[in-house]
Amino acid sequence: MTRLLVRGARILGGEGADLLVEDGVIRDVGSLGSVGAGVEVIDADGLVALPGLVDLHVHLREPGREDAETIATGSAAAAAGGFTAVFAMANTNPVTDTGEAAERVLDLGRAGGLVEVVPVGAVTKGLEGAELAELGLMARSRARVRVFSDDGRCVQDARIMRRALEYIKPFGGVISQHAQDARLADSSACCHEGEVSGRLGLPGWPGIAEESIVARDVMLARHTGSRVHVAHVSTAGTVEVIRWAKAQGIDVTAEVTPHHLALTTDLLVGYDPVYKVNPPLRPAEDVEALRAGLVDGTIDAVATDHAPHARHDKEHAFADAAFGMLGLETALNVVSEVLVRPGLLDWAAVARIMSTAPARIGRLAEQGRPLEPGSPANLTLVDPDREVTIDAAASRSRSRNNPWHGRTFCGAVHTTIHRGTVTHSTDQTVMESAW
Repeated sequence: MTRLLVRGARILGGEGADLLVEDGVIRDVGSLGSVGAGVEVIDADGLVALPGLVDLHVHLREPGREDAETIATGSAAAAAGGFTAVFAMANTNPVTDTGEAAERVLDLGRAGGLVEVVPVGAVTKGLEGAELAELGLMARSRARVRVFSDDGRCVQDARIMRRALEYIKPFGGVISQHAQDARLADSSACCHEGEVSGRLGLPGWPGIAEESIVARDVMLARHTGSRVHVAHVSTAGTVEVIRWAKAQGIDVTAEVTPHHLALTTDLLVGYDPVYKVNPPLRPAEDVEALRAGLVDGTIDAVATDHAPHARHDKEHAFADAAFGMLGLETALNVVSEVLVRPGLLDWAAVARIMSTAPARIGRLAEQGRPLEPGSPANLTLVDPDREVTIDAAASRSRSRNNPWHGRTFCGAVHTTIHRGTVTHSTDQTVMESAW
């Protein structure tokens, strides 16, 4: 029997308490005193204990682009970022559009053992938008897929989207939509449409291209009585649409990325391709609306859209470079700096947006649980006062397209525990004893 004692952690930022873990389960919580011999002890005095973080939106690139990331390297980055579960998007090669493909991703994640890797199934075959993928077979496979997305591409056809929503309803699935109307923002669009895009001569990506798809999809969700999830919300207008839809009782959820909460389109003036993402960085007024929407519950979760790329895919002229940036190792740092430090959110709210809500949306029964006796021992210890300067070269990811290089944040992951095993710690003695 493996035993671990977390001593003196502030659960959700409250009073300090001890947590005793046995065989992957939290057995006791409180002022525990002596718990006998053979227990590994983590001194968590001053640290905040949260349920293990859950990321609804990551790209692990395997199979097909192992030069950019593998499930093993992505899992290591996730553990370092405090995550105990991640949802792996379907835009791999081959695409995760069958039960067998989903099971392969599941098995690779389990072999690594650092985090729970949950396959996301494609909505359409080959992400081509023409024919539904094997939604039911993926749902009934060992992977038990419940989240489906063509992320990287929008499900443009309203009839296909309606059919997908109807199909996944009986087994409680959800469609995660990459909202981008190709008639308003095609594949060349790479900069928020406005003064900056005009001055830089970059193809514009207007907010309405996102907002119009979200408006369509929430109405389809109302019509079908099914669930729709809005990936990487980036505009104030989208926040308004989601707020209205929730007020109508429509079953819609939404996520926002750390980079859309902190970075603005002004960073593009240097044509640095590390800042090229889809949807693009937006103006400051959109950033403020996104923060407000997260604080008031309109936006349910923070998700990284972790998108690693090999150097040769990013080192191009801005318009030709690949979309995407890293996010797994730095998400908690950013949330702490831009939301907790200014007093917009407390640590209990961080647990809600980075653990409880994403686990609920993705239907993960063993994640996002309260830190109480009987819960699976998935937890993250955070040092709220530790300052960290990001070094892209030190990333566990195989890629280096990190937009936070050189920035200093207050608040950092100290230890990650997945199913009772320490998978990351800044205390080397804990790691050595755990392994």
